[in-house]
Amino acid sequence: MDVKEEDKSEESKRNHIKYYRSLAKTISDIREEEKQEQNPVIKNHLEKRIEAMEKDKIRIKEMFPDITDE
Repeated sequence: MDVKEEDKSEESKRNHIKYYRSLAKTISDIREEEKQEQNPVIKNHLEKRIEAMEKDKIRIKEMFPDITDE
């Protein structure tokens, strides 16, 4: 399997910052949806989505440590 080298260019950084910040809003929206959901299967699915997004945020933060949550 080929390992893709991470693009740390300024353009990549700008794109990752936008994505990083959008993840925070998306996670917040999903948490609200999760509070209202009664079906345990759907609640579990929403939690798994949040976990995946949190991992993505960590990956981006490791690539660009100076990113803030603003």
